[in-house]
Amino acid sequence: MKKVFCLFCYTLMILAFCHFHPEASFANANHHSSTVEVILRRVYLDGEVSEEVKTEHHHSIADVIAKYQDWQVVRQDGDEIVFQKQIDDLSPLLKTNGFFGIMEDGTLSIFNGKPDADNEVIQSFFQIDIKKLESYLHLQLKRGIPVKNKENYLNVINTFKAYSADEFK
Repeated sequence: MKKVFCLFCYTLMILAFCHFHPEASFANANHHSSTVEVILRRVYLDGEVSEEVKTEHHHSIADVIAKYQDWQVVRQDGDEIVFQKQIDDLSPLLKTNGFFGIMEDGTLSIFNGKPDADNEVIQSFFQIDIKKLESYLHLQLKRGIPVKNKENYLNVINTFKAYSADEFK
């Protein structure tokens, strides 16, 4: 009976200690955890770069690096790690708002929205010889050709390469 009473008292002391000192609980006693800021940088085919910032809890930096094994470590200093990944696709911005068009100087470009003076140019390619360009293609570029996907993006660029100004071939 004395052993049971001692065990009970010992358990009660441990519970009281953990209650008044939560940082010393059993869960934390064996594991020292730190945090690191992780920046996931995605580089898309169209040159757009997006970054996602996360806070990761870890026992070692090697654990964090192993978690992102498909990513390349670009920079690691102190409590920050920057990972980068090349994405074999177009950026979400280009897919949702991108339109091929032609600037006043004849440069094939992608606009954020339909091509006009008010919309920002997202990407420029090469100058087109307007004299060589068939009228219906010129009209399509003035109205805007939506960027739907990677295949469409590459097809439009290749189609208009045939009409590029001689100095850009």
